[in-house]
Amino acid sequence: MKKLFALLSFSFLSFGILAQESAPVKTFWDDPFNDPMLPLYALSAMVFLTIILVMVVALYMVRIIHLLVSEAEKEKALKEGRVLVPAQSYWSKIMQKLNASVPLEKEQDIDMGHDFDGIRELDNHLPPWWKWLFIGTIGWAVIYLIIFHVFYVFPLSIGEYEEEVTMAKEQAEKMKASQPAALIDENTLQYTADAAILAKGKIIFMSSNCVACHRADAGGNSIGPNLTDEYWIHGGGAKNVFLTIKNGAVEKGMPAWGKVMSAKDVRDVAFYILSLQNSQPPNPKAPQGERYQPEKAPDVTDSTRQQAGL
Repeated sequence: MKKLFALLSFSFLSFGILAQESAPVKTFWDDPFNDPMLPLYALSAMVFLTIILVMVVALYMVRIIHLLVSEAEKEKALKEGRVLVPAQSYWSKIMQKLNASVPLEKEQDIDMGHDFDGIRELDNHLPPWWKWLFIGTIGWAVIYLIIFHVFYVFPLSIGEYEEEVTMAKEQAEKMKASQPAALIDENTLQYTADAAILAKGKIIFMSSNCVACHRADAGGNSIGPNLTDEYWIHGGGAKNVFLTIKNGAVEKGMPAWGKVMSAKDVRDVAFYILSLQNSQPPNPKAPQGERYQPEKAPDVTDSTRQQAGL
């Protein structure tokens, strides 16, 4: 019977898990006014509020009854010519036991005979709960000392911190090992109009602070130069643009993006910028720097003919 019950429970649990994985569960807060359970929730809230109100009214009525009974006892004592001694409440009795306090009518038993300006000195003791709390702290200190400083059962706070730092370093090394960084040699870097690279470079260019200094169309503004003309302050071409983005130009307010970007991302941004050459954005900034003209590769045919003396 127990095996059958366990099997049925596992089946229902598996069905629930599969149902949650197959379709996203729509909660009440996604659309509360159209939720089919709204009437039930509203009724439950009203019942809950009603119960609270009934409890408040009941407590208020008990208080009123208590006041009426107290007034009746006072009138009765006044007619009989005796002093009314109010009965101690249940809560007062509990607090008196917890605090080991002495009632007012018995204070003369603990009077130490010292009186100054109407203020008497009484031989009151500390509450028992305070004494046990103090003893408990001493016991906890002994246990803590033995566990953490004698037998080293658990590590101290500094030890936990060092363990977490070590684990974080190991996880970071594993992540780097599973995702090796792309090796890019800027000395042999050549621009290629690869669609995927240009698309990634555009996303990085638009999402970073490049737009703030160079505009979305790379036409330049009062801070950054125009990146669409043939003039470059730090040299044109794939290598120079890559190094400029990587190392930055601190004196001109451009950070070294190579510290926060991978080499692959720097290359993608550099290629995207080179793809904007001669795009002619509206109202571009005046040229800055020197005009860059890419070196042309020597004509193999002409060099071969010169060597042959033709």
